[in-house]
Amino acid sequence: MQTIAPRSRFVPRTGGARRGAAGAPRLWRLLLVLVAATGAFLAGAAPASAHAALTGSDPKQGAVVKKAPAQVKLTFSEKVAMADGSVRVLDPAGKRADAGKTADLGANTYGVKLRKGLPDGTYTVAYQVVSADSHPVAGAFTFSIGAPSATKATLPDQQAGGGLVGVLYDIARYLSYAGFILVVGGAAFVLGCWPRGAGVRPVQRLVTYGWVTLTGATLALLLLRAPYTGSGKLADAFDMGALGDVLNTKTGAALVSRLLLLAAAALFIAVLFGAYVKRDAPEEAAAKKDLTFGLAIGGTVVAIGIAATWAMAEHASTGIQAGIAMPVDVLHLLAVAAWLGGLAALVVALFRTTSVEAAAVRRFSRVAFTSVVVLAATGLYQSWRQVGSWSALTGTSYGQLLLVKIGLVVVLVGVAAVSRRWTGRITSEAGDIAPEVAAALVVEQRTAKKAVAVTRASKGEAGDTEEASGASRASGRAADPADSEGSAGSKNSADSERSAQLARQRAAMATAREKRIRDADPHRSGLRRSVLTEAGIAVVLLAVTTALTATEPGRTEEEAARATAAVAEAQRSGPLSLKVPFDTGGQDGKGTVRLELDPGRTGSNDLHVYVKRPNGSAFDIPEVKVSFTLESKDVGPLPVTPSHIATGHWTASGVQIPMAGDWKIAVTVRTSDIDQVTVNKNTKIG
Repeated sequence: MQTIAPRSRFVPRTGGARRGAAGAPRLWRLLLVLVAATGAFLAGAAPASAHAALTGSDPKQGAVVKKAPAQVKLTFSEKVAMADGSVRVLDPAGKRADAGKTADLGANTYGVKLRKGLPDGTYTVAYQVVSADSHPVAGAFTFSIGAPSATKATLPDQQAGGGLVGVLYDIARYLSYAGFILVVGGAAFVLGCWPRGAGVRPVQRLVTYGWVTLTGATLALLLLRAPYTGSGKLADAFDMGALGDVLNTKTGAALVSRLLLLAAAALFIAVLFGAYVKRDAPEEAAAKKDLTFGLAIGGTVVAIGIAATWAMAEHASTGIQAGIAMPVDVLHLLAVAAWLGGLAALVVALFRTTSVEAAAVRRFSRVAFTSVVVLAATGLYQSWRQVGSWSALTGTSYGQLLLVKIGLVVVLVGVAAVSRRWTGRITSEAGDIAPEVAAALVVEQRTAKKAVAVTRASKGEAGDTEEASGASRASGRAADPADSEGSAGSKNSADSERSAQLARQRAAMATAREKRIRDADPHRSGLRRSVLTEAGIAVVLLAVTTALTATEPGRTEEEAARATAAVAEAQRSGPLSLKVPFDTGGQDGKGTVRLELDPGRTGSNDLHVYVKRPNGSAFDIPEVKVSFTLESKDVGPLPVTPSHIATGHWTASGVQIPMAGDWKIAVTVRTSDIDQVTVNKNTKIG
C-alpha cells in the first residue's frame, strides 16, 4: 500500500524524539486515572438490589398458626432457580425443621415440606435462590406455631452476591465486557477500516490483550459462580461438585459456550495477524480478498455467538418479549463493541504508530455513526422494556443509571462530531502536499527500517547475518550512496560496530525529521486530543453500562414493590389473633383469653374476646377489660370495655387504632370479687 503524504498521516505531537517516547506513558497514565475515577464512582453507588422479590408466603410473614403446616410455600415476582437446600426452616432451637427437598409448585411458587411433630414456637424461614437473570436473591422471615417464642436461629453474616466473592465477581464482569469490546471492536477496525493495521504490533497487542482479558474473566466468572450464588466463601470456587452444579444452570452453560467461542476467536486472531498480513504482494490480491471475505463472515458469526452468551443469561432472557429482546441485546452489544472497541484501536494507532491513513479514519467515522444509530434504536427498545414508566426512569436506580448513560452517549457523540471535523480538514489538505515530499518520506521510512535491521544484526538479534548485511547495504543506497563502501565492509567484524552506530544515527535523524514534519500540522494534534477525550468518556460509559446489567430493571423493581405492598396490605387486612394465658390466683382462676381484632389495622376495628378454661370449655367471668397503649408515641392507654354477648364471648365495635406501631394490649380479667389479674401482650398493628 502506498504511503499517504505527511498531512494525511496522524502521529502524536511530541516536539522531538524524547518527547515522543514519553507520549505513550502519558496516555496510559491518563487512562489509568480515568479507570480509577470510574471505580470510585461505582464504589460510591449503593449495592444493586436483587432482580426477583418475595411477593408472598404461606404461612405469611409474622403469622401465628394453630398447628404446624405440612409445607412452607414461597412466591416470587419471577421464576427463580432453586435447588435442594435453597429454603431452610429453622425451629426455635435453631435446628432444621424442613425435609430439605424443594418443589416447583407452578406460578412462581416453590415449597419445602416440614417434618412432623414440630413443637410450638417461632420458626425462621431463610431462602437463597437465583433469579431468572442470573442474580442471587436471599432473605428470611418468621412465623409461629401456637404462639410466638424466643428463637436461637441464626443466619450467616455472608449473603449471596456480597463480600469478597461479590467484589471479585463484579470485577470479572467489568473485565469481560471490556475484553469483548477490545477484541471484537479492535478486529473489526482492522478488517473493515485499516487493513494495514493487521501488521502493526501495538494494534495486535490491543486485540490480543482483549482476548486474554475476556478469556480470563470468563474463567473467573465460571469458578466464582458457585460461591457467588451460594455460600459466599472464596474457597468454594475450587469445589468441583459445586462447579458441576453450575454447569447445569443457564449461566454456566452460557459461560462454557463463551469459552468454546473464544477458542474459535483465537484461530480468527491468528489468521488475521498471520496469513492475512503476509498476503500483501500485488500478485496475491485475489487471495487476500477471499481471505478478507472469509474472515469477515467467520468473525461476525463468532462475535454474534459471544454476544449471545450475555443475552441468553441476563436481563434480555427474562421479562416481557424475551424472544425479541435477546436479538436486540446482541445488536446492542455488537454496536457498542464496534464503536468503543474501534475507538480504542484508533487511539492506539494515533499514539503508538507512525502513520494511519486518513481513509481509515473516515471509514471508522462511518462505522461509528452507524453504531450510534443502532445503539439509539436498540437502546430505546431496551429502555421501554426495562423501565416501563416515567416514574421508574427517575425513581429507580436502574432509571437513574440509564439517564447517566444517555447523557454520556450525548457527550460522546458531540466529541465524535469534533473529531469528524478534524478528519475532514486533514482529508481536504491531503492532496496539497508535493509528491516529492511524500516520496522523500517513503525513502526515510525504508531507511529507518533497514537501519534497525542492521542494528539488530550487530547485536546478534537477527537470525540471518547475510540478510542483515543486505539490509545495511540497501539502507546505505537509500540514504547516502557514499556510504555503500562502508556498508560493504560490514563483513569485517571491526567495522560492524561502527556501521551499526551510523545506522542508528540515520534512523534517529529520519524519525526526528518525520515527526517534525507531522507535528507542524495543528489539525493532527486537535484530532488526537478529541479522540483521547472520546476514549476517556467511553471508559466511564462502559462502566455505567456494566453497572446497568447488575441493577434491577426499573419495571421489575416497581412491580415487585407493588406486589410486596399488596402482600403487606393483605397481611394488615387480616384479623389479628392473640392468645393470652392468665391466672388470678383464686379458685377456678386459670384460663386463656383469645383476642381477635378485625381488620387489625389503623382506623375502626371490631374486637372479639373469648375466655376459656384450661380444658377448652367456655368460661364466663364477671368482668374483662382491654386497653391499647402506643408507648413510642405516648398514646394511651385507650380503654375498651367489651359487651358480654354469649358464654365466654365479649365484643366491642368501633375500636379506634389511631396510628400504626407496636402496641401494648393490656387485658384485665376478674374471676371473682377479689381475684383479678392484668396481662400484657405486645403486637404490631397497622
